[in-house]
Formats: sequence, C-alpha cells, structure tokens
Amino acid sequence: MALPILYSFRRCPYAMRARMAIVRTGFQVEHREVILRDRPQHMLDISPKGTVPVMLLDDGTVIEESLEIMEFVQSWDLSSDEREWIKRNDDEFKFHLDRYKYPNRYENVEKLEHRDEASVFIKDLDSNIPEGNLSDAIFPFIRQFANHDREWFDSQQWSNVHRWLEDNLSSEEFKSCMMKYPQWFPE
Repeated sequence: MALPILYSFRRCPYAMRARMAIVRTGFQVEHREVILRDRPQHMLDISPKGTVPVMLLDDGTVIEESLEIMEFVQSWDLSSDEREWIKRNDDEFKFHLDRYKYPNRYENVEKLEHRDEASVFIKDLDSNIPEGNLSDAIFPFIRQFANHDREWFDSQQWSNVHRWLEDNLSSEEFKSCMMKYPQWFPE
C-alpha cells in the first residue's frame, strides 16, 4: 500500500498546520515540497485550484483543505468553541493579516489599520490560549503576524500569547514540521 501523498510548501501557514497534525500523530506521508510559482502538473491534476496543502490518499481521495487534513489524520472532533476560534482565525484575523503583511496587493489599504484590527484577535487570544489541536490550527498564522514586525510584536502586552508562541516555536514537533525538503520533481 502506497503512502498518502502530501503536497506542501514550507512557509504556508495552512500547510504548516496540516504538517503539525501529521507530525503530532506520527501519520506517514510521502512529502512533496512544491514551489508555488512552479506547481507540479500532478498536483494541479488532482487539485486544480493549485493551493497547498493537498493530500492524495491511496484510494484516490483528495483532501484539499488543511483543517480536513488535520481532522483526517487526528480523527479530530471539534467543539463549537474550537470551531469559532478557527473561524475567527481563518476569516477575521487572516483578512487583516494579509492586508497588514501585503498591503501592495490590495487597493486603498492602510496596513497599520489592519495591524490594529488583527490585534483585536490577538488580545482575545491572550486571555484564551488554546491547547492541542486548536493551537496547531492557529499558531502558524500568529507566527506569520509576529514575524512581519517582530520588534513591534514583542513590545505588545500579550504575555500569554508571547509565551504560547515561543512554546510552539521551540517545540520538537514544530522543528520537525519545518524540516527543509528539496523541491519535488516527478521522476
């Protein structure tokens, strides 16, 4: 039986959270690292939208969403509270994160306004630090936000978020998740 194939891109926060679930559970995959400007045809054939992560199971099933990959490898049953945190992260926070980090991609964007709006989510998070699976689903995005202006981020009064982020970043699971793979090419 062939291993499931995981198409991934190291720095993508969606791919990161799927890989974190894979690492934490010991789920075995054939990792295929892609460069997004040079997507392999096989990945596009199984998932025409061309985003990562994408997992192809041995029976031909394609899983195209990071949360679905997390649920598949972990048999994860989310509570309504967990679903709400993920929804806020993926909708509200990610919307502002993108405009803060990449203001030139959007019209009439004031990046610092979006930083302030994204900070509302982080302030809420500071008093409700998630654990386990939920943490894996959210922290890659907080990492991305923090890394955009680390000096500013570190100066904020979010002691719980700072500690939580550092715990995640220094974990052996995260180090394993962020292992560098060469770009995959078909043989």
